[in-house]
Order: sequence, then structure tokens, then C-alpha cells
Amino acid sequence: MDLPLELNAVLAGLFGLLIGSFLNVVIYRLPKMMERQWAEECAELAEKPLALTEKFNLLTPRSRCSSCGHVLRWYENIPVLSYMFLRGKCSVCGTAYGLRYPIVELFTGGLYFFCVWRWGWSPTALVWCGFSAALLALAMIDWDTTLLPDDITLPLLWAGLVAAALQWNPVVTLSSALWGAVAGYLSLWTVYWLFKLVTGKEGMGYGDFKLFAALGAWFGWSALVPMILMASVIGAIVGIAMKFSTGLREGGYVPFGPFLAGAGFTALLFGPQSILQFVGL
Repeated sequence: MDLPLELNAVLAGLFGLLIGSFLNVVIYRLPKMMERQWAEECAELAEKPLALTEKFNLLTPRSRCSSCGHVLRWYENIPVLSYMFLRGKCSVCGTAYGLRYPIVELFTGGLYFFCVWRWGWSPTALVWCGFSAALLALAMIDWDTTLLPDDITLPLLWAGLVAAALQWNPVVTLSSALWGAVAGYLSLWTVYWLFKLVTGKEGMGYGDFKLFAALGAWFGWSALVPMILMASVIGAIVGIAMKFSTGLREGGYVPFGPFLAGAGFTALLFGPQSILQFVGL
């Protein structure tokens, strides 16, 4: 029996809460996994192997309090509800967990609700749900660490091209997706080298090229200009505000990835052309 669209969207939103809980794990652990890998490679080159006593990946060890080491029980890991029940604190030591965890879960649930509400239970809704989860993880990781892991950016890029090829993404044709990926990468690559030649400094990382290429694959080449305009304007405003509030991290930089991701979410929810209206064009 077919369920009403609204109920399907609600079920998708609930599933999105679970995915959001897993994204919190990815956001925290993936950068640390990368650091461990780099340390192991450096130690191997120096012929001084590291003695890593604990296996560490996205599944192991179980979630625990970073302050006292308390391993969370299953009922302390229920998205949003556990946070509310525990009042955002560890049940053993009382250390605050922070609002990010339920916010990520709720945001992911809202995105999943939107995708199914808009496209129903379909391959199109499925691929856009995956896009949303990957983009959110990238935004949060970049904000925390200034890293945009290839483990997420490259699959996101290829998934955009495959979705276009299978006609699961009604937003773009395969040709538009392909040239969007090419133009997205080359545009920021060119800006990077021009800035470096003029100033001798690096204005952004290679992960930004790959993320913008992925956005081009999902939205097509015609959406690149609106998205880069929005990301640049909001990034500049936030950067200036953080400078005056002394909120800039050491080195005086602001990661660009979260603003690219913000433009991507805006394009998903309202369409790329709405971004031009947002920036006054």
C-alpha cells in the first residue's frame, strides 16, 4: 500500500536523524583517522614504526565521553532525544556535549524530509539525500580542521556525474554536469595560482577545487557563477565579523568550504537562480 507523500517525507526525516548521528561520528573521527595515517606514513619513512594500541575507525571504538571515557549506552545514543534527556551532558561526569550534535542531526533530518517531500521515494530523492549528507560532513570538517577529505569530495564528484548519466538528477544533463565539474575545478585552480603568483601565499586549498567541481557536477556549469558569488559574499562578511570580534583562528584565515557548501544547500532548496537574487543581481 502506497503511503501518503507527507508520511514518506516524515519517515525519511526520521531516518535522516539516524544518518545525522552517524555524520557526527564522521565529522569527529575522519580527520583524526587522516592524522593517524599521516603519522604512520611519516614513521614508516623514518623507519620508526608507531605503536598504536587502539584500533580507530568510524565504527571502533564505541562512542564515549571525551572527558571521562564513559562508553555511551544505546539509550544515550538516540538522536536528539538522548541529548534532551541527558540535558546535553555526560551522565557520569556532567561534561557538556555541545549543541552541535543535535543540530547536525536535525539539519540532516530536515534535508532528508525535503528531498523525499520534493521527489518522493525515488532514485532522485536517494541521490540528493546522499549529496546532502556528504556536503554537510564536508562543511563541518572544513570548519573544524580546514580539511576537505578526498574520501568524501571525490565520491561526491563522481556520484554527481553518475547521477546525471543515469538521469537520476533532473537538474542537469550529463554534458552540463561534466563541464560543470571541469569548470568548477579549473576556475578555483586558476584563482589559486594567480593569487599565489601575486602574493606568494596560498589563498585556498586543493580541497576547495574538488568541492567546487563536485557542485558543478551536481548543478551544472551554469550554476557555478551564482554559487561562487554567494560563497564569496557570505565568506567575506563572516571573515570581517570574525576579525573584529577576534574570532579568527591562528593565521587569520577562514575556511572557504563551509561557504561553498552553504551555496550548494541554497541551490538545492531554492534553485541556483535564487542565489543571484540573494546577492542582489
